Amino acid sequence: MSYLEKHSDKVDTFISVCHHLAAHQYVTGHGGNLAWKLEDNVILITPTKHNKGDVNRENVVFINLAGETIEGIVKPTGETPMYVNFFRERPDVQAVLHCHPPHLNAFAISDSTNYHMRPLFPETITEVGPVPVVPYGEPLTQKLADNFLPFLQKYNGFLMENHGYVFITPWDIKWAQMCTDLLEMTALHIIHARSLGGNIKEIGYEDLQNMGNIMKTRALPLPGAPGKWSSLEDMYFPDGPPKS
Repeated sequence: MSYLEKHSDKVDTFISVCHHLAAHQYVTGHGGNLAWKLEDNVILITPTKHNKGDVNRENVVFINLAGETIEGIVKPTGETPMYVNFFRERPDVQAVLHCHPPHLNAFAISDSTNYHMRPLFPETITEVGPVPVVPYGEPLTQKLADNFLPFLQKYNGFLMENHGYVFITPWDIKWAQMCTDLLEMTALHIIHARSLGGNIKEIGYEDLQNMGNIMKTRALPLPGAPGKWSSLEDMYFPDGPPKS
């Protein structure tokens, strides 16, 4: 049995996420890519040089953890080295989504404060976590893949300087899509709030401590590699409570 047949339902979900990204203009042209680890050494990945709105059952590709094609008639994305790095360095990760949401991506080309590193909304805190900026690297290169390494153990969401956004998750590709929608809306709210003047308000240290209850109730893991963080407040305030 082919992998396409074996994982038929997941392939259909994968394709629906591709089409969602295209419909919401999170990707344009041939930009953006997705990858989903379906077995220990089987990764479903998007094809090279295809608009995500045109991805279908005939052009998806299956690769192994070495980045080699094991099924499919089209070559995998040229950003395969980046995805192989993610799965190798973070064995807990099951799905990766890379795209260019317009409001979120504004922060990838701005030298203003990256408010995505701060605790602003409960849902963004508990489901996404802080989102650092990864230094620029030429697309389709090992250098770009390697630029993630200092950040990869700590976070699940990343802004790629002058490029785009990546989200990795121990859950499925649909969860990656929903977190991307959440973060794009967060970016839009930040932009609107800044246009009003005044300061951006954060959720405080004590409230972050209490938010750990939400994590337990919803069985949400902390962002980053398992065991990297001890709590939400540790993640957002690594130097301890702010001094009054």
